[in-house]
Amino acid sequence: MKKIVYKTVGTCSQVIEVSGENGCVVDVRFYGGCNGNLQGISSLVRGMRYEDVLERLNGISCNGKPTSCPDQLCRAIEQLMKE
Repeated sequence: MKKIVYKTVGTCSQVIEVSGENGCVVDVRFYGGCNGNLQGISSLVRGMRYEDVLERLNGISCNGKPTSCPDQLCRAIEQLMKE
């Protein structure tokens, strides 16, 4: 299993820990941000293929910002895919 700790940019959450195996998300933990919403996102993407998460969440913005916690999760998954 691979695991990364990703420092976010431009969001309320500061760090995302992502674990994956065989091209699928095993676990996601956000630190900082809107706890309930981020627990929901983590639960929803658990077990999903990396590509499916990227397809659904990539490019989502938040309150006029060019990124969001779901978008930053995509950056973290892209980093995980490279390792």
